[in-house]
Amino acid sequence: MNIEYKINPEITVEDFIEVLKNSTLGQRRPIDDIETIKGMIENANLIVSASYDNKLIGIARAVTDFHYCCYLSDLAVDTKYQKKGIGKQLISKIQEQLNDKCKIILLSAPDAKEYYPKIGFTQHHSAWTLPRDKKLI
Repeated sequence: MNIEYKINPEITVEDFIEVLKNSTLGQRRPIDDIETIKGMIENANLIVSASYDNKLIGIARAVTDFHYCCYLSDLAVDTKYQKKGIGKQLISKIQEQLNDKCKIILLSAPDAKEYYPKIGFTQHHSAWTLPRDKKLI
């Protein structure tokens, strides 16, 4: 299978939504909110895509300073193409863009909790989130 990987490609909102839906990540992303999806693409500063026959089948979307930390906010691979090393390759391509001291940080989808340790990630015990609609106490 000849997969084409690109760094910071042009991605349409429609293609991004389609790969999110086809990967099941769409269940946890605001795929009906076009403005938010558009902002997610436009404001990520590191994106790696995976395409097969000119169809987007995978994406890794990150926000990073390239030196200290890289937040991998989305890793999505179409379920038809999973278990072929595409997700691992997307992460490797992200890592290649980073300084040697830069660590990748992510929050795992519930179904992917077993995947990340298998490819070398270490679980961290203290991640915290604050939804936008919740105020600080």
